[in-house]
Amino acid sequence: MAEGHEGTADPRLEAEGELSMARLALEGGDLKHAAGHVARALVFDPRLPEAHELLARLAVQPGGGPELYPVEQPVYLGDVVARAHTLAVLGRPDQALPLLVTAQCHRPDGAWADAAWMYDRRVAEGLDPDLVRTSLLRLVGALDDPVPEDVLGALRPFLALLDGCLAARPDDPALLWSASMLLRRCGRAQDAVALALRSEAAEPSFHAAMAAGYAYRAEQRWDEAEAAWLRALEFDPGNLALYTDIGELLAKAGRPHDGLAWVERALEQDPEDASAFPTACGMRFSLDGRLDHLVALADHLRDRPGGEHADRVLTQSSQTRFWLGPIPSATEAVVNVLHQMHDQGVDPSTSALSLTVSAPEPPSALLAMRLAAPECTISVAEVPEPDPRLTVPEVSSRGPVREVGLRLWRYRGADAEPAVPPPSAEAAEALGILAAYPWRHLPAAYDEAVRLSGLPLEDLLGAMVHPPAPPSGPSAVWPAWIRRVQAWACLGIAHHRGDQPWEGSDRRAVLVDLAYGPEDWAAEAALLSLAATAWVHPEARQDVAELVAWRFLLAMEAARSRPVTLLESLAHLVRSVPGMDADVLGLAEDVLREEAGEDG
Repeated sequence: MAEGHEGTADPRLEAEGELSMARLALEGGDLKHAAGHVARALVFDPRLPEAHELLARLAVQPGGGPELYPVEQPVYLGDVVARAHTLAVLGRPDQALPLLVTAQCHRPDGAWADAAWMYDRRVAEGLDPDLVRTSLLRLVGALDDPVPEDVLGALRPFLALLDGCLAARPDDPALLWSASMLLRRCGRAQDAVALALRSEAAEPSFHAAMAAGYAYRAEQRWDEAEAAWLRALEFDPGNLALYTDIGELLAKAGRPHDGLAWVERALEQDPEDASAFPTACGMRFSLDGRLDHLVALADHLRDRPGGEHADRVLTQSSQTRFWLGPIPSATEAVVNVLHQMHDQGVDPSTSALSLTVSAPEPPSALLAMRLAAPECTISVAEVPEPDPRLTVPEVSSRGPVREVGLRLWRYRGADAEPAVPPPSAEAAEALGILAAYPWRHLPAAYDEAVRLSGLPLEDLLGAMVHPPAPPSGPSAVWPAWIRRVQAWACLGIAHHRGDQPWEGSDRRAVLVDLAYGPEDWAAEAALLSLAATAWVHPEARQDVAELVAWRFLLAMEAARSRPVTLLESLAHLVRSVPGMDADVLGLAEDVLREEAGEDG
């Protein structure tokens, strides 16, 4: 549905200008052009009294009426609103209400229904309750749950009309439970409970019991919600979606095992049920933390694209574990100094600092410090063994495979400098856009990164050591920003020459070179990209699990004789890889438990 006023600076002035044009057209007898200007005025300011006055004049003119506002495709929003209010002026609110609902569903925050007739009790009393019910349910289906504050005001006319309908028909069971659904979304859970129970008392039904359960759930009255949905199940014993709803309800109520039992009852009847299967995967993951539950869900979603519930469950679960959703924070000393300065109100960009670190820190961490505090000087006390500046050979269960070829950093003593040129402006912009937003889950990140597949490999590598500036924020955002840019750059590399088979592909070689390079955030980003590839391409899982495992084991070996700032983050990466070896996974869990104990 077209709107046609994007970018308007002052909607009220625009509306008044349209009305001036409408009056001129009406004086000249050009009803069609007058109506067009009124329709545009209503889009700019649907509450403007003068617009409704002029609309009423046009409604009763010879040759006027609703036909002035066509609603054939393509439909203009202003015509829909104007036609609705014209029909109401002519005493046909039963035809007007569905049109206003259509407009409200298209733009829920617009005050399209805010006209006097919607508040008139006599109009409400004369409407067919079935029409009101079906209109309410259409509206409910288009609204967020709960309704945002900026939308609540736009819904006032519908709530007023509903109040009038309920006053006229206080015992209509279908009207009562449908009204309950709307009021609950609008934050009036207590009223929603009362209406649903009145509906059940008047005529017990599946819909009334469901409405009661939803309303009780909104008030976190778990036991009463469960009882209501059990009543609903008596009307429809085979409703597997309701089994899933009950399971999710019990999980929220602190009874996850009882909840999972309900979902598994649904799976016994349909192992691939679109509601029960994703919910079961999410519940099992929350209970035992095993990644294979989410991998099974991702595979399910890949085979059945477009599953909103499955995507939502995978997103919610992924956001609870590092690298599946959030990127772990950097822990290097220079980063800690940067955050301390920000917390103390010191602007790093204007401060001359002189820092000494005990050993070389990841080049990307030093880059973040230089970009945030360009006057800073950093010296290294000593270089411990094994040397964190050196690359390590790619290894497998058969031993070393090959040496690293590609390098992002060039060392001069203990100082690192970029070994690749900066990216093009186009590449920097593309990466900056993606890095500004978190990903939902790793398969989604992999799919989003296909937008970078057309960029030259040199640009993606260049952005990792010459990152674009963050869109806004204090200097202290540089570390997190660089980690995000590097992650997206490596996800883009995962699509480089994507037609090549994974084993022996250029993209695998580049990512392995980065992963087995010096201890750096870039190595983590490459390992993340390998992990994302494994999520989406099952044939790569065994290879990726081995690559990530050996890189983690090399870091653990180094940590025996010196600090490894990446070790905790690498342990989180191990936990994000499908098919990871159980012994390596156990070592990663040990590292994280030890780190958590030290933090405590």
